[in-house]
Amino acid sequence: MSTPVDPLQRLATLLARLPGIGEKTAMRLALALVRAEPEYVRTLAEAVGSVHETLKLCRVCCDLTPTEICARCDDARRDHGTICVVAQPQDRMAIERAGVFRGVYHVLHGVLDPLAGVGPAELRVDALLRRLQSHDGAGAAQDAVHEIIVATSPNVEGDATALYLSRLIAPLGVKVTRIASGLAVGGELEYADVTTLHRALQERRSL
Repeated sequence: MSTPVDPLQRLATLLARLPGIGEKTAMRLALALVRAEPEYVRTLAEAVGSVHETLKLCRVCCDLTPTEICARCDDARRDHGTICVVAQPQDRMAIERAGVFRGVYHVLHGVLDPLAGVGPAELRVDALLRRLQSHDGAGAAQDAVHEIIVATSPNVEGDATALYLSRLIAPLGVKVTRIASGLAVGGELEYADVTTLHRALQERRSL
């Protein structure tokens, strides 16, 4: 006779497959759902179940959106001549929260990582190149792209991706820049690692 499946343990096991969720946290979340109001649980289940149906990739920038073209690509007030390239949608969200960038974005959905089997073919690089060779796809002519800002993380994979994009795009006559990296605002110099100090000195600017 087979042992019946424990529904609480099954839920916790599924939750533990999410990024950043360990076994203990997964069980706490599962217990919280058991104790939650039934209406909340039903609404949550509906949202989880419909997310794959409602979200798609923007046909211009490849960001996640419920519409064919995302709100940023469809916004005529933004600078469509400056494209900020990020690895993941959450990176775009972080830059948007800062409120300092008024250009548009392009989401690669990853970075170059040969050890993990991620090469250029697995990224949305072709879609980026198409944006440099034509209009933005929103149905109207936009300003020609004059700058690509590569905003990948300052690590081995992010740097390799930035270098690859630079070599690919620079011959097209488009300026390619990389976000600066160095000491964090409010941080103490004595606690900075060697790589951070090296970048901070390399990317110094005039006062």
